[in-house]
Amino acid sequence: MGNFIAYLDTSEVRPGKLGELKEAMAELAAFVEQNEPRILSYSVYFSDDGSTMKVLHLHSDLASLELHLKVAGARFPPVAPLIIMKSIEIFGRPTEELLARLRAKAQLLGTGSVTVHDLHAGFARFRTSQPFQP
Repeated sequence: MGNFIAYLDTSEVRPGKLGELKEAMAELAAFVEQNEPRILSYSVYFSDDGSTMKVLHLHSDLASLELHLKVAGARFPPVAPLIIMKSIEIFGRPTEELLARLRAKAQLLGTGSVTVHDLHAGFARFRTSQPFQP
């Protein structure tokens, strides 16, 4: 699996902000799709009651996640009033510099912690011929 990285963040949706957040995240997802050709997947999920949002993205390598933080990073602060970030989970081993940037993002958007999960065993198979469309 090489330097494959999976990223999952979990946020509490601020009361009364679900509609605004859904619109903002749809715009962010479209921006990421247009401006980050290296990212394998970027998906936003909401709990049934709309109180929780999870964002999952998959990267073929560390450079892709680094590019995401650089390219989309300016679009994170406007989301801050809509959420309270609770956690960022990284599956794979980021550099210390990248880890510091992720911690800064977690603090910008809430009180979240950053947890790293090292790969023990496994494999990945990806088909890139068809983009995912919800």
